[in-house]
Amino acid sequence: MNNFSRSSGVLIHITSLPGPYGVGEIGSHIKWFIDILAKMNQKYWQFLPTNYPENYNSPYDTNSAFAQNPMLIGLDDLIDKGLIQKEDLKPVPKFSDTKVDFEKLTKWKMPILLKAVSAFLKSGEIEFQKFEKFCSKNSFWLEDYAVFMVLKEINKNRSWANWDLPQKNLDPVHITMIKKKESERIQKIKILQYLFFSQWKKLKSYANSKGVALIGDIPIYVSYNSADVWKNKNLFKLNMDGEMIFQSGCPPDSFMKTGQVWGHPIYDWEKHLDTNFEWWCQRMRYLNQLVDVIRIDHFNGFAKYWEIPAEDTTGLRGKWKSSLGELLLKALYDNIKNINLIAEDLGEAAKDAAAIMEKYNIPGMQVLQFLLEDESFQNINGNKILYTGTHDNETSVQWFQNIIKEGMKKNINEKEKRIKFILGKDFNNIHWSMISFCMDSSASIVIFPMQDLLGLGPEGRMNTPGTVGDQNWTWRMERDSINEKLINRMSDLTKETFRS
Repeated sequence: MNNFSRSSGVLIHITSLPGPYGVGEIGSHIKWFIDILAKMNQKYWQFLPTNYPENYNSPYDTNSAFAQNPMLIGLDDLIDKGLIQKEDLKPVPKFSDTKVDFEKLTKWKMPILLKAVSAFLKSGEIEFQKFEKFCSKNSFWLEDYAVFMVLKEINKNRSWANWDLPQKNLDPVHITMIKKKESERIQKIKILQYLFFSQWKKLKSYANSKGVALIGDIPIYVSYNSADVWKNKNLFKLNMDGEMIFQSGCPPDSFMKTGQVWGHPIYDWEKHLDTNFEWWCQRMRYLNQLVDVIRIDHFNGFAKYWEIPAEDTTGLRGKWKSSLGELLLKALYDNIKNINLIAEDLGEAAKDAAAIMEKYNIPGMQVLQFLLEDESFQNINGNKILYTGTHDNETSVQWFQNIIKEGMKKNINEKEKRIKFILGKDFNNIHWSMISFCMDSSASIVIFPMQDLLGLGPEGRMNTPGTVGDQNWTWRMERDSINEKLINRMSDLTKETFRS
C-alpha cells in the first residue's frame, strides 16, 4: 500500500534535460539535475515513459511495454567503460539546446551504440555473465522483443499485421529458423536493453542516495504495432486475422463533440484473469525495479473504458465497458513487493475508479489549472497529488495569458478576477503564485512541471493532445536556465511549507 508524506517534486522528461549529445540521457548530466533537486529540497523527480517510441517520438506510443529507449543510454558512461572512445563521437553534430531532433539524433547515435555493443561482445567474462543473468531474468519478454525488432527491420518497418503469415503468426519452425539465422542481431538488441538497465540502476541508486525518489509513468494501453500484441494476441480483442475488433478512445464531451479515437487495441480482460494477470504483473514488476513510484496513465480504464469499433474515426459509436481493475490490483499487490502507485484519474470515469483507489489507498490527481477554471472551485483534496499542470497542458504562464486574452475579447474578466481572488498572490509572476498556492495547500504531494518553475510560455509546451508533429515531445531545458536564485527560492518555499 502507498505511504506518502508531505513533500513535493518536479516533472520533466529525461529527453528534456540538458546535455551535449542532443537529448537528455543517463549519466553525469542527469546527476547534475538530481543534485539540483536535492538542493531545492525536492523529494520526487517524475518523468514520462522511458519505453522505445514507435510513432511521432511519443513516449505513450511504443514498440514494447517493457523495452527501454536506447537513445537514452549515456555515451559518457560507455566511454568510461571502454566500450567506445571519445573519437567515436566525432564529429558531434550541432544539436539544438532547446529542441530534440530525434531523426538527426538517431542517425548519429545508433551506429555509436552498435559499436559499443560490438565491443561489449568482446568484454570480460564477469560482465557477460551479468548480461546472461539479465536475459534469463527477463526471458518473459526480451527474446520475443528482440525477434520482433529484427523481423520489423527485415519487413522494412511495416506493421506486423502485414508480415508473411509464418512471421505474423509466430510459426514455431519459422521463428526458430529466424533465431538461428539472425542470432547476432537478436543478441545486439538484447545488449542495448542490458546497457540501459545497468546505467539506469546506477542512476536510481544515485537519486535515492540524494533523497530523491523516481516517479515513473506507465500507459494503461499498449500500441497495436508492438511486440506485446504480436506475441500475446489472445490477450487483446482481435479477430482471427489479428486485426483489431475494437479500439481505445473516449466519449464525446464539451471539448471534443465527436469524442476521441486513440487507436490502441482493447484488452480481453477475461483472458488476463485466466492467467492471474501474469503479463500485467511482469510489466509492473520490471518497471518497479527502475522507479520508486509508478503513475498509471488513464487509470480510470481499470474501472471502465470506452470501446469503439475498430473501423470508426470518431468516438460517437463507442460504449462503456467494465474492466477487472480491482482483481488486477489485487494480483499486483499480491505478487510485487514494495509497489507504490499513483492514479491519473482525470476524466468522466473518475467516480467509477474512486472505489478501487480507496480500497487500495492509491492517490489520484488534481490539476490546479482545471480547478481554477471551474466556477465552483473545489477545495484541494489532501489525498490527491496536486499539479499546476501536466505534460499535456499549456504551461501555467501560457494558460493565464490565454485567460486574459479571452476576457479581453469578450470584454468580461470574471474568470481572471476569480482566479486572482482564489490565489491571492502577486500576478506579475503567475507561475509562482500557482506554485506557492500548491505548496501551501493540504495536498500530500505537489508536483510542478519544470516549465512552470522556469516561468516559460508557449515555447515550453511539451505536448498538445490530438496533434502530431515536431512541436510535441521535443522541448529541452537549457542548462543555464536554472540558477542559484531559483534553487534558493524553491528550497526556502519548500521549508516554509513543511515539505522538506
